[in-house]
Amino acid sequence: MDDNQRRDDGMVQRRKVLGNEWVDRSITSRNTFNTDFQDLITRYAWGEIWTRPHFDHRTRRVLVIGTMVALGQWDEFRLHVRAALAEGGFTPDDIKEILLQQAIYCGVPAANHAVKEANAIITELGLLKQ
Repeated sequence: MDDNQRRDDGMVQRRKVLGNEWVDRSITSRNTFNTDFQDLITRYAWGEIWTRPHFDHRTRRVLVIGTMVALGQWDEFRLHVRAALAEGGFTPDDIKEILLQQAIYCGVPAANHAVKEANAIITELGLLKQ
């Protein structure tokens, strides 16, 4: 696969996982400083990794959300939780189960913060059960 095909495939995956609104906003915010980085992640994260056949998107989403908790990368965590709920067919209970698992393997402080962040997104999307 050449870079152009990887870029095209990556953009398809990126839109499928994150949604058109997010990707369109990202594209319109490109500038001379960040364009090369955007191209890199589109070709490699999305075009090389997310297109691999071994794991389905649901599994990849679980892996990414859990990894973002472990690394404390809260911007990416919020992005992927929102996308999982809005685009990926995840329920709040799915997110809760990921975070309970991560509480054991990543620690309570990381999971505590993740619960707070996820709760805000779930509430914002109108998915919180009373």
